[in-house]
This record gives sequence, structure tokens and C-alpha cells, in this order.
Amino acid sequence: MSFAKGLETSSSPMLTEEGKEELYLYSLKKMAEQNATTSRYNLTGLYGNNAFFYKGNECLRVHKEKKYALIRMDLYRFKTVNEFCGRSQGDALLKHIADCFRVYEAEDTVVGHLRADIFALCTPYQETDDLIHIVSSLAEKITSFPISCKLLPAFGICISEYGMDISLLSDYTNLALQTIKGKVFSFYSFYDKDLRTSLLLEKKIENEITTALTERQLEVHIQPKVNMKTGDIIGGEALLRWKHPLEGYLYPNLFIPVLEKSGYIVDVDIYVWTEVFQFLRKLIDQGVTPLPISLNVSRLHEYQKDFVEVLCRLSREYKIPPSLITLEITESALAENSSYLFYCMRMLQEKGFSFSMDDFGSGYSSMNMLKDEPIDEVKIDRLFLSNLESSKGRTVIRHIISMLAELGMDMIAEGVETKEQEQFLIECGCYKAQGYLYYKPMALTELEKLLL
Repeated sequence: MSFAKGLETSSSPMLTEEGKEELYLYSLKKMAEQNATTSRYNLTGLYGNNAFFYKGNECLRVHKEKKYALIRMDLYRFKTVNEFCGRSQGDALLKHIADCFRVYEAEDTVVGHLRADIFALCTPYQETDDLIHIVSSLAEKITSFPISCKLLPAFGICISEYGMDISLLSDYTNLALQTIKGKVFSFYSFYDKDLRTSLLLEKKIENEITTALTERQLEVHIQPKVNMKTGDIIGGEALLRWKHPLEGYLYPNLFIPVLEKSGYIVDVDIYVWTEVFQFLRKLIDQGVTPLPISLNVSRLHEYQKDFVEVLCRLSREYKIPPSLITLEITESALAENSSYLFYCMRMLQEKGFSFSMDDFGSGYSSMNMLKDEPIDEVKIDRLFLSNLESSKGRTVIRHIISMLAELGMDMIAEGVETKEQEQFLIECGCYKAQGYLYYKPMALTELEKLLL
């Protein structure tokens, strides 16, 4: 007899909805009990992965009248604890963390040690502040453990909606956790609609960037740089716009961070570089004196062994003198003090390329960087110009310009938008600028017409 036919001919009475629910809860309870006895984490005695999921689902079903949330904790760089403090210290730390979580064990609360340094808590709550209080208390107790390594616990929190499975809640808490893991000043994050929207957007960008490159949806725009004393265009910076077939123009602040995170920024940078080299070749072929163009360089290029060769190849292929190319690297990337990056910079400078420190003064710089590293130009961050109303702000920028001049460095001010800013910069001895007072970023065809 087939299984389907057996079901059709069964003489068992039909279960009511209430009976089905009771049978489901009974089955769930039995599976939870079986897993709980065989799936304890040996070191800490807490429920392991499978047992935690079974017990958690049972808890959500039994206590349907209560609001629940799942909290997942992970330690940043736990492996270094075992490496530098020893395995015994690492195990002692895990036992200590388990004891901190075990405090919350109750008839309606489930605690688990899912693996390694990952712990979880399925708990009822009244207000979200209750959950914040729990993770704050756990963080305080965990970081009080006497150990020479710095401990950075991170907590992802997801509020349960009826019918959600514990494994799904766990996935969501992990997504929330990854947004703050390793950050000193943020130790917990909620998975909510905003985060969900953000993650979906990230995924959409990652999925569509390859198509955007092949279909040339990415457009290079140039923002001219000017000599403030004469008004002449003296160069430009290559910027990127994404002309999405459905969404219209997308601006860099929306997609560049995602591309940095995923690594696609390397491919996009090379795309932009190629477009600029082609544009300069076109200008030269038309008999137009070409402008020096600045190209943005992501810090991820320091992991690309052909970083130097790509730029040299483009220079050879399009017969563009390297002196027409300035490579912009952010101050924060330079602050990481990568010996390989500085090696590449010096090699490219020997070929004739120059380097500009972008966003100087945005929060990471040191005077040693200006003194010791291979920088030809400094771009003064627009934040300085926003504070010219105060005497302190004017004093700071005046001395920065004086210092850069004494160091023999070229300088350019970003974000110049008013005549007052222009006049002040000229008085201080800074004559190059980039900003909406002069030109907005424009398509290559527009710049070509302007130069012609």
C-alpha cells in the first residue's frame, strides 16, 4: 500500500486545530528534550546549536502571549585570546561568559552556547530598553574578566514576530551583529526595517554592479579645479555616477561604501581610470591641451599585486604622460601605515605619477605623515571651510596653509562655495580650489565642449 493511499484509508479521526497544536507542541517538546540531553556544549554545559534551536522554538510556542527577542553575542578576534593568552585562559573566559548568560536561564528563557565564542539568549521582554539593559549588563560583566587581551563583545538583537523560527531569528541577529562587530563605541545593534532595507540595498548593488560595468551604466564625471586668482581651469577630479536603468542617477555616497565592503571597488576604479586615460587621449588627438586629472584610489588596491602595472599599462597603451595623472588616496588609508602601499606609491612617483592626500584634516592625520610619506599634494577638507565664521577656525586653516607652503607641498581647497571663502584662502596663500562656486561635476562630453 502506498503512503498516500494509507493516509486516505486511515480510520483515525481528524484532529481539530487545537489538537494539531497540542500534538505539534508535544513533538517539539520531545525533540527538544532528546536534543537537550545529547547536545550540551561540553565546556560550558549550555545548550549547543541544535538543542538551543529546539528549546527556543518550543519556548516561543508555549509562551505565545509574551513578546520575545533573540540576542546573539560574538567576541571580536577571539582567536587572538587563545594565541596570546593561551588555550586555558581562553577556556576560562568562555566559562565566565557562560556563567554571565546562565543568570538569565528560566522556565521561559533559553540560553545557548552555539559554537566557539558565540552565545545566544532567547528571552521575553516588555520594552526594548529591557533588551539594552541585558546586553549592557552582559558586556560589563564579560569585559571585567581578568585577561591581558582587550575584549570587545558585540550583540545582535532581533525582536520575534509570531511564527518566526529561531534559526531565522539567529540569522537576523548575526546580520545585525556584523554591522558593529569590532567597533569600540557600538556594542549592540537591532535588526529592524532600516537595517533590512540597508542590507537589501547592499545585496542589490552587489548583484547589479557587474552588469553596470559591462553595460556601461557607470558614467565618469569631472569636477574642474581652478586657479582662484585667474579663474583658469587647471585640472579636474574624476568622479563616478551610476545611471541605473530603473532608479535613475545613483550618487557615490550610496554605492561606493558597498563596493568598498565587497571588494568590487577595485574593478570600478580600474573602469574609471580607463575612461579617463581614453578621454585624455581623445583631447590630445583633437589638438586640445589636456588637463591633469586626479583619480581616486581605494585602499583595497594595496592588496592587488598588479596595482602599479595597471596604471603603467594604461599610460603606455594610451600614450598619456604620467605627469597628467594625480592619484588621490584618503588620509585614513594613509594612516594605516601600509608598507606595501607606500612602496607602490614611491614606484609610481618614480614613473612620473603624483599623489594627493584626500580629506586632509578629516580626523586621522598626523604631522609625521606629511613629513615622512610620499605625498605631493594635500587636499584641504571642506569641513575646515565650514568653520570660517569663528576666529579659531580661521586661525587653524591659516596655519595649515602656512605649514603646507613651508613643507613645499601643493595644496588645493575642496568644497569652495562662496566668494568669502575664496577671498580668505587667497589671503592665506592657497590659490587652487575645487567647488560649486566654480563648477559642478560634469560629464566628459560637457568638459570636452568647455575646453574646446
